Amino acid sequence: MKTIARALNAPRIDCPLCPRLVAFRDANRQAFPDWHNGPVPSFGTAESPFLIVGLAPGLRGANRTGRPFTGDYAGDLLYQTLAKFGFSDGQYGKTASDGLALINCRVTNAVRCVPPENKPIGTEAKACRQFLIAELADAKQVILALGGLAHGAVLTSLGLRKADYPFGHCNRHLLPDGRVLFDSYHCSRYNTNTGRLTTAMFENVFAAIRNTLGSQS
Repeated sequence: MKTIARALNAPRIDCPLCPRLVAFRDANRQAFPDWHNGPVPSFGTAESPFLIVGLAPGLRGANRTGRPFTGDYAGDLLYQTLAKFGFSDGQYGKTASDGLALINCRVTNAVRCVPPENKPIGTEAKACRQFLIAELADAKQVILALGGLAHGAVLTSLGLRKADYPFGHCNRHLLPDGRVLFDSYHCSRYNTNTGRLTTAMFENVFAAIRNTLGSQS
């Protein structure tokens, strides 16, 4: 089952599932021919016990570089925090070729292609759900949802009711299969600029995750 799941967890570069995203992708390929401009693959090994789920690639971040949360402000905060808590090795250089490696951690998005105005719609999340389901099929011990929409996508992919697991920053949910779902406000520039999310608040989530996984994970 895991072999099948891993074969399905990455859409092909010309994925046709979402007409609006395909049109936006084609337009970006015309405007920015040197960018990745395609579904962004997950980063980190599939067997990692810790999975981070964002919403979708940023236009000038992952859509440009081809690696989740790489090349934009959200990635600056995420990757410095991963390094602080021992989940990465090497220096984050804001490019997919910087040599950074994740340790017992994997990063993905609920929607793999960049959406207009960074806002995927429900049908796009539904079309991409098969890939998130495949990611979740591997034996993750801890899942971190960055933002309420990613939180909802994880629960729907697991067949769980959102009402039973309310989103809230630093919320910790024990799931029926024994895994733990943590929530955080998204590490976007908007959230940090408005004070909704501070570095200390973000690090508090990772401290709780590190404690759940144990220092050797």
